[in-house]
Amino acid sequence: MDKFFAYMDRMKFIKRWQLMRSTREENIMEHSHSVAMLTHALCVIENEIYGGNVNAERAVLYALYHEASEVMTGDLPTPIKYFNSAIHGEYEKLEILAVEKIASTLPADMVPSFMPVLLPDKTSEEYKFVKAADKLSAYLKCLEELRSGNNEFVQAEKSIARQLAEKKMRALDYFFEHFIPAFSLTLDELEGL
Repeated sequence: MDKFFAYMDRMKFIKRWQLMRSTREENIMEHSHSVAMLTHALCVIENEIYGGNVNAERAVLYALYHEASEVMTGDLPTPIKYFNSAIHGEYEKLEILAVEKIASTLPADMVPSFMPVLLPDKTSEEYKFVKAADKLSAYLKCLEELRSGNNEFVQAEKSIARQLAEKKMRALDYFFEHFIPAFSLTLDELEGL
């Protein structure tokens, strides 16, 4: 019996933002979908607006599976994960072990196709776009919570906005200029009513 996709389906049970009061819970499955869409958008902006050459399809696959290890490890909150380099280094090792365990539940013939997606080259251009989209997804969550009157996300929004600006990515700048303003609109405003 092959269990890989049953493991992946459990992503919907792993909650994000565990240390913060949220008006709406978010799980890693919906987060991964968000990151995949944002990764695609950033890659298309880079390639079509700025003449870049990022492999958008590969980047989107990286994004879809970027939280795969968390079906075994859970979502370790950012303040803990990055508390110091020793904790972060050990957690990275744990993530690799979790991915290897999950990959072992695939038929052996499929493992070579999945491992490069489950454990991507973190120095690649595509992975850089996934990390930017991951942070952008967190920023959008902050905006959603703030629009709902949840001040719990004030500092997170400022911190994440600063981290995004520090990336100095023209595709991110374009996204902020052209797409972020619409996230403050109601459905009626989006539809022009």
